[in-house]
Amino acid sequence: MIKVVSWNVAKRHDPWRELVQMADNGDADIALLQEAGSPPEDLAGRIDGVNGVAWNHRSFDRWPLVVKLSDRVTLEPYRQVAPISDLGEDTIGASDIGTVAAARVIPHGNKDEAFVAVSMYARWLSPHPSTNRSSWIYSDASAHRIISDLSTFIGHSDPAKHKILAAGDLNMFYGSVGWRLSLPDRDRTVWDRMQALGLEFLGPQAPDGRQAGSEPDDVLPDTKNLPTYYRPGTGPETALNQLDYAFASRGSHERVSVRAMNEIEEWGASDHCRLLIKVECDGED
Repeated sequence: MIKVVSWNVAKRHDPWRELVQMADNGDADIALLQEAGSPPEDLAGRIDGVNGVAWNHRSFDRWPLVVKLSDRVTLEPYRQVAPISDLGEDTIGASDIGTVAAARVIPHGNKDEAFVAVSMYARWLSPHPSTNRSSWIYSDASAHRIISDLSTFIGHSDPAKHKILAAGDLNMFYGSVGWRLSLPDRDRTVWDRMQALGLEFLGPQAPDGRQAGSEPDDVLPDTKNLPTYYRPGTGPETALNQLDYAFASRGSHERVSVRAMNEIEEWGASDHCRLLIKVECDGED
């Protein structure tokens, strides 16, 4: 069993310490991070995979990462290049700054069990000034760029021929129907396109986490969404909306489970909670 943590750490230092503690307790092998920034200096030698970020930090100060936390896995990061480049074995074409990071994960040195792990961060964008919609922001364009970059790992019409685990912060509501905070028609295309690529939606959905104490925004009352984010100035007990999700290749998804670590006492030191993803491997309990 390989344990993966997906977490938007909001460029804070304390979440890095919590990840190391999880690893020391045997509860995490790799992390798919969003809004990562850099880890505390005293942990730099404890975490692998944070080097080689392919863009200028002065133009963008937070990014997704895939990092190794335990010796139970081997991590082979994909270096980011322009999408039109001739891709090598160790590269991935990245369409936008700070939206995607990917690595090949080899559990227990067994290459037959290897899978591609992708950290997704669909960051907010603003419309062109000509629209005169200065207060409107959207994330679906970033999500579609991520999906385009994911497509490079799919070389067969049969989803069972590839093993991909993708998780992260999409900044949208699954199953949204209202227009107050979401763009439901546009958001729906993200899930439709993932499905078309053979990437199954894993949630998390109830009962794999605590549901909100009051009705979330822009979704139906019978939603199975789980709150994974709380607004600035509040805390986990006020969290309403789900922004964080996981997907896996159809077929291999049956060996993957995901739970939102969103109970108040387990939330962690970020405004997003952690997603704990377990990947079953042959020969492991």
